[in-house]
Amino acid sequence: MSLLNPQQQQQVAAAIQQAERHTDAELVTVLAPQADDYTYIPLLWAGLLALIVPGAINYFPGFLDMHSLVLCQWAVFIALALVFRTAPLRSRLVPRAVRFWRASNLARRQFLEQNLHHTDGETGMLIFVSEAERYVEILVDRGIAQRIPDSTWESVVADFTEQVKRGDITAGFVGCIEACGAQLREHIPASREKNELPNHLVMLQ
Repeated sequence: MSLLNPQQQQQVAAAIQQAERHTDAELVTVLAPQADDYTYIPLLWAGLLALIVPGAINYFPGFLDMHSLVLCQWAVFIALALVFRTAPLRSRLVPRAVRFWRASNLARRQFLEQNLHHTDGETGMLIFVSEAERYVEILVDRGIAQRIPDSTWESVVADFTEQVKRGDITAGFVGCIEACGAQLREHIPASREKNELPNHLVMLQ
């Protein structure tokens, strides 16, 4: 996993400050290394294959007795559970729908934990990235959703997702913030001094 260094984090913070100068909206950015450790996934796959392999062997009469089949089943389960625990294999074993579901849940929790639902005028915006899942989501409060349709953010999220896949997260954040800032400046222009929420990049462990 690539974590952003202090200089890169400062670039993101500067982009937020610049965007917020021209809008009443409050932007918060969150970067998570991964949405879940998926510790249960290796066990699920190992258990499934441990049931299939001895069953396949049992099609050959006399090849193994019942006691040996049970031992074979346990051996297959333990061996595969250990092998599947390695990070590259584990991530490949997690269905895409499950990875995105977990990342989406974490994004919604962060929207609440970062108090984006308590901003003056209900103009909070979360730009969320989960690196392992290569997942990007933009969540907005009602004050923004009532003025800007959700479809506006689809192309912004798509562009950012491609940059996350290439490992260029810093440029992705900056570009996303600038694109969001342009929309917010047009539809929710600055009308007052405010700085309710921190401008730095929130990095989860």
